[in-house]
Amino acid sequence: MSRSNEVGFDALVQGCLSDWRAYCQHDFVRQLGEGTLHPEAFRHYLRQDYLFLVHFARAWGLAVYKSRDMNELRQSLDSLKAIVDLEMGLHIEYCAQWGIGEQELAQLPEARETVAYTRYVLDAGNRGDLLDLHVALAPCLIGYAEIAKWLVAQSFTVRGDANPYEAWISMYISPEFQAAAQVERDWMDQKLAKQAPERFDALAVTFREATRLEVDFWQMGLNAGDVNA
Repeated sequence: MSRSNEVGFDALVQGCLSDWRAYCQHDFVRQLGEGTLHPEAFRHYLRQDYLFLVHFARAWGLAVYKSRDMNELRQSLDSLKAIVDLEMGLHIEYCAQWGIGEQELAQLPEARETVAYTRYVLDAGNRGDLLDLHVALAPCLIGYAEIAKWLVAQSFTVRGDANPYEAWISMYISPEFQAAAQVERDWMDQKLAKQAPERFDALAVTFREATRLEVDFWQMGLNAGDVNA
């Protein structure tokens, strides 16, 4: 894999542009923007996304362990606490609005796509260092912000009460989420710019595989909608 003229996160994207577009512009995303996504497709996604958040928290716990200085440790710990103390509660409340109770969430079996994606992220972090872990998480950390920006720029996207998925779009286009994604992007740009070509290429492989697993995660939800159509 040849390194592009871009530096940092943009170079990772350019290295797997077709996969990145398949992720950010997936039919699940398009239908969500149109407001035409089958409700059961979204419910299945929400259920599995809860399980993903559990492992996401584990990944940030691993990031705490992998941190090599106090700045990295504080950053990782803040992210872990944000998921455990805030995001999990918000996700549970949002699921309740879609008729998914907390007891159901606690007893959910993991879909194969959820297992594949979350274990890949944790394995990347276990095998590598903190940067390896961030790169594996980047399609989610930064990707959702990019997806939200793409959606609101499309003529087919329906905003407001006419779209049952408005709350999801609003969450990820919010200034708070966009700012958090930009902080992560800036950190990755700084770290990636210092890597030797061989090291960068290895990280690019991790990013590409994580992006493909994100595509599978969307498709999992879409398939659930087709089954229940």
